[in-house]
Amino acid sequence: MKIALAQLNPVIGDFRGNVRKIANACETAARLGAQLVVLPEMAVSGYPPRDLLTIPKFVDENQRALDWLISTVRGPAVLTGHFTRTADGSGKNLANSATIFRDGKILAATRKILLPSYDVFDELRYFTPGEKPLIYALDGVKIGVTICEDIWNMPGFQDASPYARNPVSEITALGADIIVNISASPFRLNRPALRVRLGREIVKSSGLPFILVNQVGGADDILFDGHSFALSPTGEIAAMAKGFEEDLAFVDTSTWKGDIRSTASCEAGELENALVLGVRDYLGKCGFTKAVIGLSGGIDSSVVAVIAVKALGPQNVTGISMPSQYTADASVEDAKKLAENLGMNFHVIPIQPLFSEYGRSLSQLFTGMSEDVTEENIQARIRGGILMAASNKFGSMLLSTGNKSELAVGYCTLYGDMAGGLSVISDVFKTRVYELARWMNRDKEVIPARSITRPPSAELRPDQTDQDSLPPYDALDEIVERYVELREDPESIINERLPRDVVTDVIRKVDANEYKRSQAAMGLKVTDKAFGSGRRMPVAKRITGV
Repeated sequence: MKIALAQLNPVIGDFRGNVRKIANACETAARLGAQLVVLPEMAVSGYPPRDLLTIPKFVDENQRALDWLISTVRGPAVLTGHFTRTADGSGKNLANSATIFRDGKILAATRKILLPSYDVFDELRYFTPGEKPLIYALDGVKIGVTICEDIWNMPGFQDASPYARNPVSEITALGADIIVNISASPFRLNRPALRVRLGREIVKSSGLPFILVNQVGGADDILFDGHSFALSPTGEIAAMAKGFEEDLAFVDTSTWKGDIRSTASCEAGELENALVLGVRDYLGKCGFTKAVIGLSGGIDSSVVAVIAVKALGPQNVTGISMPSQYTADASVEDAKKLAENLGMNFHVIPIQPLFSEYGRSLSQLFTGMSEDVTEENIQARIRGGILMAASNKFGSMLLSTGNKSELAVGYCTLYGDMAGGLSVISDVFKTRVYELARWMNRDKEVIPARSITRPPSAELRPDQTDQDSLPPYDALDEIVERYVELREDPESIINERLPRDVVTDVIRKVDANEYKRSQAAMGLKVTDKAFGSGRRMPVAKRITGV
């Protein structure tokens, strides 16, 4: 059997566009001899639709789109994900479903059994779980159908599981010939390789070949990397679709040979591809074609500029340098050089006149008071105002350039450098930003070397560096990663290299700055635990013992 892995990038709620994209993929697959076309989880609506599922019209449009698809596509059988109303109207009244159809006729249907409710997932909020797995004999081949999370409960593969059932073992016991999984599995660093390892565990446990078809594209803060694949009965990669773009890959189950269009990438390259996709899709799906960035001459804004230019094209990206009396000449020079290297638009707007006027306007109110962080933040907010003015005037989205290290401890200014419509690297630690910059310069110097080697500074007071207020970034990043991502107890983090006073100060700052993060621009998720929709911490809290 020749199977097409149709890896598509839907727009949530664009039923007309999504089903036409599906139909076109099926038409191409039919022309190339496919007998079965496999599509991602909830390909009809896009994933995750979140509270759109509570709107009756949205549910009705989904059903009409599915009906149109079934009645229109001819040729190969099609396995697609979607959601449906439950037949008896019980439970949550909706199910995350999969249907196999061919030539206008529904052959079989099933529901997702394991419904995730952690991190960015909230499927128990909307769906009723399926009761039994589906095996359907198509042209003599018994296909066991699973939906995304259904495969993530393999014994020994993860430390802990919230589920009592293992749909893979159930399907194996029912006598399947192939296990197929339709997914909307979000990206995180090293996740594509993890999926292949899971697939090989499934092959080893079941003795069956395995196929996974994954969604690709950005959905708000969540990124889907694609990398759909097929594994032979011995666990060898028989087919692999591209990463971070739509693809139609094929595998022949008689020989377990197929298209291999993606190979392993280094972590920095994978991260860059994910962020470029995230910027392109977030802006594009929100109706924006242009971006504006504050270029400080530092490493963070430089890395964001490279990502934006790759996502949108240099003609659609504008960088603005906004020097003050504390800004080194090198900062403006490096910002200008970066813009020239990238071919993007560039402007210089000094903020000293505006900052002086602020001082005159506030002098009576602040009589007798010395300058402090207030004046530093005023500079950041002047810059934020200038950038938002450019955003409004030219219809460009402002991209925020703060990294995860800064956001974790509140080393950022509300309504200043935190301003923007998308925070591109808010889930990227500072040490990893340096790795990205070096990767971007691997062939030639795109980011000026001085931007990478100079000590990082906000340049809001004389001779300021980040390390005046923060521990070295390698120490800061380790503490934040272990506390936020790995959820380690503070006592377990303390050691000779990370002394108690440093650890407790960082953790205090992380806990104290939820209020800032709650007002931050949406950020692109690339780790296990990002600040945003997958980390739901109260702002007003006081944790005490008894």
